[in-house]
Amino acid sequence: MLTKKDIRFCLDEMEKMFPNADCELNHSNPFELVIAVLLSAQCTDVLVNKVTKSLFQKYKTPSDYLAVSLEELQEDVRSIGLYRNKAKNIQKLCRVLIDEYDGEVPNTKDELEKLAGVGRKTANVVASVAFGEPAIAVDTHVERVSKRLGICRWKDSVLEVENTLMKKVPKNEWSVTHHRMIFFGRYHCKAKNPNCSDCPLLAVCREGQKRMKKVKIS
Repeated sequence: MLTKKDIRFCLDEMEKMFPNADCELNHSNPFELVIAVLLSAQCTDVLVNKVTKSLFQKYKTPSDYLAVSLEELQEDVRSIGLYRNKAKNIQKLCRVLIDEYDGEVPNTKDELEKLAGVGRKTANVVASVAFGEPAIAVDTHVERVSKRLGICRWKDSVLEVENTLMKKVPKNEWSVTHHRMIFFGRYHCKAKNPNCSDCPLLAVCREGQKRMKKVKIS
């Protein structure tokens, strides 16, 4: 496991690599962000942005999503994985926003998690990006990077990874660390072909060192 000093080193290096890391889902308000993050489950941000470009022109408010049939909404998001279930959750979410929140997106993680299709990760992203609440959303990139580096254990659950990161990363850096780890995992420490040979974190990365040894042996 990485020491406090090693973790600080990793955070500083990620900042140098991705100083402008931020949410890559296109949105103009908290409501659009909720929809975009919901659609992004098991799907790339690039594809979601392609779909929401026209989706957000057609649907502006929760009422708009309820004014069409489920079948029509499904057709509008058809190119996205799990589109049937996601469309259903969008309409359920919009109904709750209208009935319980006057059509506005709630600004706390606890309330966000009550919405259909909004899990802990989505709630963390929305609370952080839309409302400036410190949060670390653990997606596949954050989980992979945390475990490869040895910040967390391989057997840790997503919740355990989140709790460990919150303990080891200063609270005022939670949100920006979330984005930088995503960028690091998405563009450098990729799932199949991590760029270990040209990684500034190699000296402290247990997984990277193992991979480099295998390369030398072969």
